[in-house]
Amino acid sequence: MKVKEDTLDIFYGTAFQHVSEFKTQLLKWIGNKQRFAHEIASFFPTDIRTYREPFLGSGAVLGALQPPKAVGSDVFTPLIEIWQTLQRDPVLVMKWYRDRYNEYHELGRPEGYEQIKARYNAQPNGADLLFICRSCYGGVVRFRKRDGYISTPCGIHDPISPASFSERVQIWKRRTSGASFENLDFEAAMEMAEEGDLVYCDPPYVCSQAILYQGQNFSLPRLMQSIMACKSRGVRVALSIDGTKKSGRVDCTLDIPEGLFEREVFVNCGRSMLRRFQCEGETLEDEIVHDRLLLSY
Repeated sequence: MKVKEDTLDIFYGTAFQHVSEFKTQLLKWIGNKQRFAHEIASFFPTDIRTYREPFLGSGAVLGALQPPKAVGSDVFTPLIEIWQTLQRDPVLVMKWYRDRYNEYHELGRPEGYEQIKARYNAQPNGADLLFICRSCYGGVVRFRKRDGYISTPCGIHDPISPASFSERVQIWKRRTSGASFENLDFEAAMEMAEEGDLVYCDPPYVCSQAILYQGQNFSLPRLMQSIMACKSRGVRVALSIDGTKKSGRVDCTLDIPEGLFEREVFVNCGRSMLRRFQCEGETLEDEIVHDRLLLSY
């Protein structure tokens, strides 16, 4: 079921957010919700005490919502290094990008990219990851299951200029001014949630995102247990998870406990990001994806 934003309050009898569209990406990331983050956030209640996002990734929904108090977290240390540095020293984040952009162009493509990628693979860090995610092929960072080695080749287009990226840093610094960022497993992050908080979960998708870092070992049953615990103490939870693929011809069946969620909405995500990566140049009309958004309230 898909409900228009301006009918939400009438349809559900609940005070929901009214969130403006925000498309300015800071990071490219598989499963990025940037194009429809405002749509997801429009299903959040207005009386959120603390907004919590334990699978932070690109932070698209947090950036669209701009909550006055938030905690963003992720188990992936280099990713959280980027967010923590944005909060503490945004000028340094700009320098990270500018230095690697210059290195990339001085050596040429793909040699500059491969040097940065090799340095990351030798010692994973936020500074190199930041540039890789904006310059890799298709914006899809692939990690080897065994050791987290990045295998994605260089992209065919030039990454955005340091000046453009710096503008994005300034925008995102303002939009996340109420947030703190923690390097935590989702279970530990969700245990911190209290009555009146909202937890938005956007975990690796079971049907489509096995190449995500840490996605290979993600446990949906463990997440369901954490959501149950949150609900029992008055914490509201919204969960983005697999819905339908192949323009509705494939329904991703998941083991969701009966009665855990009160509402289900399907959000049109457009053409599959992974299929765009795999089939560049094709129109992919038969690859429309709808995410399932489950609400515990």
